[in-house]
Amino acid sequence: MSKNYVQIDPKDNIIVAITPLEKGLKTLVAGKEVVLKENIKQKHKFSLNNFNIGDEIFMYGVLIGKATETILEGCAITIHNVVHASATFNDAKEKFTWTAPDASNFKNRTFNGYHRADGKVGTANHWLVIPLTFCENRNLDVLEGALSEKLGYETKKDFAVDTDALIKKYKAGATSEEILNTPIITTKEEISKNRLFPNVDGIKFLKHDGGCGGIRQDSEVLVKLLAGYITNPNVAGATIFSLGCQNAQIEMLQKAIEDIDPNCAKTVHYLEQQKSASERHLIEEAVKHTFIGLTEANKISRKPAPLSKLTLGLECGGSDGFSGISANPALGFASDLLVALGGSPVLSEFPELNGVEQELINRCETAEDSKKFYDLMRAYSASAVAVGSGFENNPSPGNIKDGLITDAMKSAGAAKKGGTSPVVKVLDYTEQVTKPGLNLLCTPGNDVESTTGLVGSGCNVVVFTTGLGTPTGNPVAPVLKMSSNTNLYERMNDIIDINAGTVITGEDTIETMGEKILDHIIRVASGETPSKAVLHGNNDFIPWKRGVSL
Repeated sequence: MSKNYVQIDPKDNIIVAITPLEKGLKTLVAGKEVVLKENIKQKHKFSLNNFNIGDEIFMYGVLIGKATETILEGCAITIHNVVHASATFNDAKEKFTWTAPDASNFKNRTFNGYHRADGKVGTANHWLVIPLTFCENRNLDVLEGALSEKLGYETKKDFAVDTDALIKKYKAGATSEEILNTPIITTKEEISKNRLFPNVDGIKFLKHDGGCGGIRQDSEVLVKLLAGYITNPNVAGATIFSLGCQNAQIEMLQKAIEDIDPNCAKTVHYLEQQKSASERHLIEEAVKHTFIGLTEANKISRKPAPLSKLTLGLECGGSDGFSGISANPALGFASDLLVALGGSPVLSEFPELNGVEQELINRCETAEDSKKFYDLMRAYSASAVAVGSGFENNPSPGNIKDGLITDAMKSAGAAKKGGTSPVVKVLDYTEQVTKPGLNLLCTPGNDVESTTGLVGSGCNVVVFTTGLGTPTGNPVAPVLKMSSNTNLYERMNDIIDINAGTVITGEDTIETMGEKILDHIIRVASGETPSKAVLHGNNDFIPWKRGVSL
């Protein structure tokens, strides 16, 4: 984008400022000259026309708001003069056609992954330790302390302290000066080099606050989510802690695993504390069974796999006014490329699809899925209204500050992550991705809850676009962070993997950036380039309790 302002769609009657624009600047948009009547902040918008109270405002070609006061041509669009509004929709499909992009540059590409007995391929190889109730979280802490550093896995810091070295020195009669000169700090890189099981990427501890209390449905949903994590292709097996009396029973988890994979070949060890001789005995059994599980998981190694085995989670968080014109559409093009190659991108965050429902309904391949998406969106919206809220409350203070002033504006940009391909399946929370092509998954707009849900439904890699920056990661799937602007990439390079700001500056097109994204995904999926979230040990895991979460 070489200009300092842009009209995204010919139907749009507000214009995006690519750079800060000063009052008095003459702009030429679609042959019309507009003189700015006030300063316009970068990423914010100005009016192409005069608006009266109640007039509809369009961006990305869709309704995103209505004027709440008179707005003169060339004035700033703000939360003070515009209110959220979105287009109506119904469950009747309209005609839709799609032409797949040219994916010839990736035709013969593969990634090196972990092949599972069910035919899926992982981009990582993890062992999970999971509590069925929050009462068992402490036992996970004990197990983590016993295994992680000793086996060469990540610590909670960027380094580990080798106190054993000081103990050996002391017992050998070392002087105070000798003790002071003894190196005891070990970096994460050094710890990783000493891994006993080099083919196991990590032991992940999925602590949570559920499994008992609340309503029974919360525990039922949690169990299905945990089953999705155990059957995820990035997982080799699991150790399960149960107290015994909680709502989330072992039998429920076993049934949920069977529902996903009736012939599940993964090793899952179940330990119930109320049947154990003592807590010490419980921990001893857990350590031994987990250690044996790791020895088996280590026997598998990476082998080439087709790109059709990639299930790509599409996520955004900390979005800004550039997200919908750089990072999200570029990721959408990568999604379309993956669909053309037989892969499965997954678009989630249903509160952030508000206003583009009809487009997605039209893109559904079946009337059944159109109806399912319609019903899920209506039910979600109604549940928010029932507690005195609504989708219009989704944009965060950070979103608004950086130019996303209504939910429909935010949603129209967020939906770009899903590209333009047909929707092959609509999934409710915890339902599994089984069909190649673009899937829609019902999750909240909350970053971590949504990412947690994507991986629980089978995603083996996630790309997370952001305009403001976030360290979010996941215990099981690598999460690649992509910035919408170069300034963010340069300031937070330690946590951002890809820079889509080159689309804003004109160095890349949406298409060339999309190809770069897919290339980066392949390298991460092959274990060649670790994501920044993995390097920093960002293992965020928050199950959704199906209450109202925007």
